[in-house]
Amino acid sequence: MSELVQSIREKYLRALENIAEAARGAGRDPAGVRLVTVTKTQSVDVVRAAIEAGIPILGENYPEEGVMKIQSLLNFSAVEWHMIGHVQSRKAQLVAENFNFLHSLDSLKLAKKLDRFCGEAARILPVLLEFNVGGEESKSGWDASDESRWSALLGDVSAVIALPNLQLRGLMTMPPLGETAEFSRPFFRKLKRLQTYLQERFPQTSLSELSMGASADYEVAVQEGATFVRIGTSIVGARQYKTEV
Repeated sequence: MSELVQSIREKYLRALENIAEAARGAGRDPAGVRLVTVTKTQSVDVVRAAIEAGIPILGENYPEEGVMKIQSLLNFSAVEWHMIGHVQSRKAQLVAENFNFLHSLDSLKLAKKLDRFCGEAARILPVLLEFNVGGEESKSGWDASDESRWSALLGDVSAVIALPNLQLRGLMTMPPLGETAEFSRPFFRKLKRLQTYLQERFPQTSLSELSMGASADYEVAVQEGATFVRIGTSIVGARQYKTEV
């Protein structure tokens, strides 16, 4: 095992231990939380090392970069590739044809395009709806910052559920950036409340997944119900911004 593989594996296992501790402290089963290791901007060599370290789920933010890595690492077919970043409508086909899971479905327009391309590729794509619970104009997702207006979301959620080639699994958010992990807690709690609100109104669809929490606040996210946490730099190192993607 190379030094890079060993280093990544140690950091990955440490993150899993932290997740398990946070889950148990909240009375949850640690098995109910999955770790998405974020490899955006990392080289193919680093991603290969992550896979060799035993990491089963990789998260990418940019469709072209992710597809390049997927195609470069076809021998590692057991790995799940998750798209976690904003997807422009013109990139929908790349995501529909290549990724195993989408965390960041942020509009009905994108949903319809993904559904069409998935149908053409004879694939079913599991998706999470991205909600902007902090009301930031810079963030993607349906605006869910005002709880008194959540009923306005029901039409689009119903329309996504009806698409035959997408499988709605739950919700995702990226909270406003704060100086402490605790700053994120109320936003995670709001997403959890929104999950309950939508689940009560769409009982025929399981919305059990919550993707929330990153390197700086994932333990708080686990305490508040996350089933996916997205961790990058603390496992695979600093981002490598060599080229624009």
